Amino acid sequence: MKRRPLLKTTLAASALLFSGLFPFSAAHAADTIKVGILHSLSGTMAISETSLKDMALMTIDEINAKGGINGKKLEPVVVDPASNWPLFAEKARQLLTQDKVAVVFGCWTSVSRKSVLPVFEELNGMLFYPVQYEGEEMSPNVFYTGAAPNQQAIPAVEYLMSEDGGAAKRFFLLGTDYVYPRTTNKILRAFLHSKGVDDKNIEEVYTPFGHSDYQTIVANIKKFSAGGKTAVVSTINGDSNVPFYKELANQGLKATDVPVVAFSVGEEELRGIDTAPLVGHLAAWNYFQSVENPVNEKFVSDWKAYAKAHNLPNAATAVTNDPMEATYVGIHMWAQAVEKAKSTDVDKVRDALADQRFQAPSGYTLTMDKTNHHLHKPVMIGEIQDDGQFSVVWQTEGPIRAQPWSPYITGNDKKPEHPVKGTF
Repeated sequence: MKRRPLLKTTLAASALLFSGLFPFSAAHAADTIKVGILHSLSGTMAISETSLKDMALMTIDEINAKGGINGKKLEPVVVDPASNWPLFAEKARQLLTQDKVAVVFGCWTSVSRKSVLPVFEELNGMLFYPVQYEGEEMSPNVFYTGAAPNQQAIPAVEYLMSEDGGAAKRFFLLGTDYVYPRTTNKILRAFLHSKGVDDKNIEEVYTPFGHSDYQTIVANIKKFSAGGKTAVVSTINGDSNVPFYKELANQGLKATDVPVVAFSVGEEELRGIDTAPLVGHLAAWNYFQSVENPVNEKFVSDWKAYAKAHNLPNAATAVTNDPMEATYVGIHMWAQAVEKAKSTDVDKVRDALADQRFQAPSGYTLTMDKTNHHLHKPVMIGEIQDDGQFSVVWQTEGPIRAQPWSPYITGNDKKPEHPVKGTF
C-alpha cells in the first residue's frame, strides 16, 4: 500500500527530468558558457565597433582552442544595437534575461555605456568596457579596460605644452556632442586653467554624430591659430573622423602648423583615409600596433590570420588598435577570474578579478585595480605615418593607476574609492 505512492512520485520526477522541466536539468545540461557581445555593427559607430566584435570572437576562439574555461567552451551571443543609444539598454537586458549570458563585452561611446549601466546594476550583470572615457564614474558591475582621463587626455595635453610637443599656448577643443567629449573637455579646461591658460586661449566646438561638413570648422581653426601656437584636441567619434581629416588635408593644415591630437582615432579609423597629408598629427592611446615586443608580434599575426580566414572586410589590410587590445585583455582577464573562482557567478568573479594580471600586447603587465575596477595602463603618444600606422614619440615608463574621479573637478576628493551601486 505504501510503495505505490512512492513509485508514482519517482516516476513523476523522472518524467520531469527527461522532459526538461525538472529545475536542475538546465544547469546540468549547460555545457557552454554564454558571453554577450554588445557592439554597433551598423550606424555611425560601426566604423569603430565592428572590429571589436571580431576581436572578441577571435579571443573566444583562442580560449576555446585551449579547452575553454573550467572544462566548458565559450558560446558568443552577438547583438547589434545599431548606434542607437536606447537600443543598447534593450539589447543588454535581452542578453542578461533571455540569453542568460555570464558577462557582456561591449559599448564604445559613453552615452551607450550610460544607457546600459542601470540594467547591469539592476540585474547584477557584468560589463567589460574597452574604450577610453571621461571618468566620473564607477560601478560594481563594470570593469573599465580603456583609459581614464589621467591615462590619456591629461598626459596628451601636457605633451602638447612641452617643447617636444610644440609648446602649444592655445587649444582648440573639438568633439562630438555627447557626454564623453564634453566631460573630457571640462576636465581639460580646468587642467589648462591650473597651468595658467586663460579662457580666451581655449576654443570649444561640438558637432553631432555623423557630421560630415568640417570646412568652416577647419577654417576657424586656422583663424584661431593666428593668435599663437595652437594645438587641436579632437574627441570626434565614429565616421565623422574621415571627413574631418580629409578637410585638414584639403585646407593644407599640417601638423607642423597646428598639430591635432586625437583620443578616438586609431589604426582602424585611418584605413579609409589618405594619410600622407596627415603625417605628424598625433593620437594618444595605451597601445599601438607598431609597438615592438614578442607578445604584440603574435597578437598582430593572429589577428591578420583570423581576418583572412574569416573573410573579414578589408582582411588584406587588417590592423589592430587600442580598443581591440583592451577587448582582448578584458576577455582573458575575465577568463582567468572565472578559472580562479571556479564559477561564473558575478559576485565570485568580481572578487576574483581583484589584482588580476595579464601580459598585454602593449608590452606591459596590466593589473586590474581591486579598488576602482580600472586597469593600470601605460600612456603612449604616436605620430601618424604615411602607411596609416603610428610612430610612438613619447610614453610613460610603466603603467599608471587610473583616477576615475578627476582631481580637476571640484568635489571629487569626496567621491568613494570603491565602486558602489548608483555612483555613475
